[in-house]
Amino acid sequence: MQKKHLLLLFLISFLMMLGFGIIIPILPFFVTNLGATATELGILSASYNVMQLLFAPVWGRLSDKYGRKPFILLALAGFSITFILFGLSTTYTELLIYRVLGGITSAAGIPTLTAMIADLYPARERAKGMGVIGAGIGLSFVFGPAIGGILGEYSLSLPFLVSGTLALVTFLVAIFFLPESLPKENRILQLPNQHKNSSVGVIFGDLGLLYQVLFITSLAFAGMETVFALYIKDLYGLTAKDMGYMFLIMGIVSVALQGGFIGKLVKRFGESTLLATGILLYVAGFICVMLSSTFLQFALTLCLFGIGQGLMRTTNTAMISQRTNTGQGVTSGNMTSMDTLGRIAGPVVAGWLYGISFNLPFMFSGFLSLLLFGMYVIRARTLPEIVHDDKSHPEH
Repeated sequence: MQKKHLLLLFLISFLMMLGFGIIIPILPFFVTNLGATATELGILSASYNVMQLLFAPVWGRLSDKYGRKPFILLALAGFSITFILFGLSTTYTELLIYRVLGGITSAAGIPTLTAMIADLYPARERAKGMGVIGAGIGLSFVFGPAIGGILGEYSLSLPFLVSGTLALVTFLVAIFFLPESLPKENRILQLPNQHKNSSVGVIFGDLGLLYQVLFITSLAFAGMETVFALYIKDLYGLTAKDMGYMFLIMGIVSVALQGGFIGKLVKRFGESTLLATGILLYVAGFICVMLSSTFLQFALTLCLFGIGQGLMRTTNTAMISQRTNTGQGVTSGNMTSMDTLGRIAGPVVAGWLYGISFNLPFMFSGFLSLLLFGMYVIRARTLPEIVHDDKSHPEH
């Protein structure tokens, strides 16, 4: 697999997650329009994330044994079928079934895409490849919600049908044009011990610090996303439309960083320095949220998160993939699980804290990020050395 296929992986990651982004602004209205309660809406969201948490490591492990391409195709097929069926559903039971199935199958997508980058790029250049995939995912969440909002004006079912169709088109493109990145001779026929390499196991292992960074930053950001709209509305009278524009600006900044500059920054400063800088920008972001009061101030504050996330996600993923002693599929699956676990816990914690005080979720997340920064600076030197030799990769 050559570097020219990186563009194809970018397009696949973009189109795969574009469908997910499209349904974000419509899902609550579609579900409640069928008579579901807010609690049932929460169960739907949680069920999807729980399935991702459970199955991402499973698909990642299997991709180490059978190759990456079959599981990318599985994810795309799952996206397509479950999104279309979800959009045609007429009862809550149907919604729940298709959401669970969607979570199971789509959990194969990002871990195997990430593992493909690890197959394609030598360790020292991996952050650049991860940045391109991150840019594709980020770009999908820039344009997806806007497209979904427009389509939803015509029909609440239409965004789901369009998302499913996009996934189907991407599935066909992947079948004919995406090569397998893991040769048979490099596959792991004997799968590693599941308990030792589970999400719970790795967070206390040699790379535990990096997995902890992933979990805590995901928890902090997901919590902020959950209550941010309420915060700017309750305190300053800003609208959901204002929030959409703010996140659009943040997304563009993050995508530009990951897609265009991260490789050069890594060469100059190194992954570890950029990771620590990203955490520190999160700390600054949470402080600035509480100091902001206008659209421009909030938009600039969210840019801190966009830059911080662009620095952290790319470098953290690259550092884990460089140092893992297990298959890249297993590793990518565990990274997805830790990210998902943070996205499950973050909204719950932030929602509870917001009920006590408007500022409390941001104070908590800022303090947590500051502790993480201190912990990382102290413990970064104890991380294992890079174990994947660049010579094991083909010339690109």
